[in-house]
Amino acid sequence: MQECGLVATDIACRRGDRLLFRGLSFDLSGGEVVHLAGPNGIGKSSLIRILAGLLRPFMGTVERQGGLALSDERLALDGHEPLENALAFWQRIDRAPQGNADFGLADLLDVPVRYLSTGQRKRAALARVAASGAPIWLLDEPLNGLDTHWSCIAQAAIKAHCNAGGAVIIASHQPLSLEAVKVIELLDFQP
Repeated sequence: MQECGLVATDIACRRGDRLLFRGLSFDLSGGEVVHLAGPNGIGKSSLIRILAGLLRPFMGTVERQGGLALSDERLALDGHEPLENALAFWQRIDRAPQGNADFGLADLLDVPVRYLSTGQRKRAALARVAASGAPIWLLDEPLNGLDTHWSCIAQAAIKAHCNAGGAVIIASHQPLSLEAVKVIELLDFQP
């Protein structure tokens, strides 16, 4: 896996007239997991989008080494396509070999994405990220909608990615069973 890292320096996020957080700095290297924690509306999803380059920080900078893959509330799979075609589209875009994480989707490949359950959609999104070949994963609420079994499988895939030298940032309300996770509580960075 290619070298990867991400450095956020003095990040502030403003949504409308409201400053969500400020003064947030951290660094992430290969093999590490950061868990962004805090209540609803605190800015976890906004921070994920800032780190992905989809939102500009109100203040601060983000520097990144290595490609990234994002999974957030916007399912990046065409709802009208069968799951197999929707995943194949991203495999062609990413020019990456098929991921080796098994998210139990084999029986669903002919089902249009729009008919998948919430948990099945989440597993499909994780499969897309795992197949991307990107060393940095940005995961916004990756365990929502997953039962206990699939939550364990998802966390095992995250651990395997980190063990291979990848890095992961997870915004989640749910506790993680991963070891050696850096927790960033966004409440600590309130104005």
